[in-house]
Amino acid sequence: MPREDGKRNFALREEDGTEESVFSGNSPRQAALKAARRLHPAPSREEVDDHAVLRLREKGTDKVHVYHGWAWKEESPDDTPDWMPDVVTRANVSKQGIEHL
Repeated sequence: MPREDGKRNFALREEDGTEESVFSGNSPRQAALKAARRLHPAPSREEVDDHAVLRLREKGTDKVHVYHGWAWKEESPDDTPDWMPDVVTRANVSKQGIEHL
C-alpha cells in the first residue's frame, strides 16, 4: 500500500526468507538501485563481472521483484559540493521478473 507521498516499501529477502533491510521508492527499480549500492563495488564500470540476485518483497503484497544488481566505484563529477566524497559508488539493476509467495 503506497504512503501519502506515493512511495512504497520493499523488503530485501535473503536466501533463507529473512527480511533484514527495507528500502523505499516510488517504483521497485528505485528500491533495487538503493539495495544494489550496498553491494561490494567493482573498481570501475568496465571491471564489473559479478551480478548479485536481489529479491525485493513489496510490503503488504505477496509480490517479490527479482533483479540482478551490480555496483562499481566512480570519481565524482567536477561540480559536486564540498561535502561529497571524491569517489562514489554507482549501481545498476536488470529486472528478471516477479514471483508470488
